[in-house]
Amino acid sequence: MIAQIRPTELAAWLAQAQADSGQQPLLLDVREPWELQTASVRAEGADFVHMPMASVPLRLAELGAERPIACLCHHGGRSMQVAYYLQQHGFDQLANVAGGIDAWAQELAPQVPRY
Repeated sequence: MIAQIRPTELAAWLAQAQADSGQQPLLLDVREPWELQTASVRAEGADFVHMPMASVPLRLAELGAERPIACLCHHGGRSMQVAYYLQQHGFDQLANVAGGIDAWAQELAPQVPRY
């Protein structure tokens, strides 16, 4: 099962994931480069990797299956697809940031541009 977490719940999920796994969690942003330039966020307690959705299959080896990963996109759809893909390839500590960066801007950081 892939956890659906709101941006306001992300910090708690990251802390728990690190405690459970002993690994630094990863925030995986699967948006396109232009989207990252438009609006970008970082989560305290997680490493950040930008990997556009289409590149994930080619770059899968860059991600550690033992590492907790929270996937992020614009509204949560692409990131959920990537989370399912990762799950099918042996990743089991996964979360999808429900509502994506748009919800992040609304819930946590109004200074983040909405697009």
